[in-house]
Amino acid sequence: MSSSLYTAFILGLSSALHCLAMCGGIIGALTMSLHEDVRDSRVSLTFYVGMYNIGRVASYSVAGALAGALGQTIFHAISPLHGHMILRVLAASMMIGMGLFIAGWFPPLAKIEKIGEPVWKVMEPVGRRMIPASSPFHAFILGVAWGWLPCGLVYSTLIVSVSSGGASQGALYMLVFGIGTLPSVMATGIIAGFMIWLSRLPYFKKFAGVFIVIMGVASLLFGDGH
Repeated sequence: MSSSLYTAFILGLSSALHCLAMCGGIIGALTMSLHEDVRDSRVSLTFYVGMYNIGRVASYSVAGALAGALGQTIFHAISPLHGHMILRVLAASMMIGMGLFIAGWFPPLAKIEKIGEPVWKVMEPVGRRMIPASSPFHAFILGVAWGWLPCGLVYSTLIVSVSSGGASQGALYMLVFGIGTLPSVMATGIIAGFMIWLSRLPYFKKFAGVFIVIMGVASLLFGDGH
């Protein structure tokens, strides 16, 4: 795994508090909408929750493939030298912006969510028709729709994936990012309690944000990490 994929995974992990706040309620509502027999079985419940998240991460991967392909097109349209440099600066800038956002120092980054509103208007009715999920396939489709929910952090990471080098690299970048978000989104019981406790630590979000800013600056100064 290249250093850029490590960065994607850390971005996913570092977004834990944001994911818990934004997606925790969603996964809770989807879980409570399941049939009682499914909720009463730990194995079945885990399987359905897993299908929700597989669908969500699949959507991230598709979006990453599109972003990576777009970046490659821009790269070749400009020039192999300058196009690569522009994309690298863009990716590093977005990473720095994400770090500042997670630390609570750059709230305007949330406005980037408006980019995905047209897609969400198409996907939201599809997901709504699948509630409650009566089969694992329905849970997967719900997750696919959920993956297109406007989210500033996801969209910021997508912009970073533009510099990944192509469709397959972009898909892989967003896949790894999605995997990084799984612990916080799927957390239940004691893990959820730990996340809530962690979120109350006064300097945790600032520490995570500063760490991401440092990674963004390092990627800008020392190379693209691919």
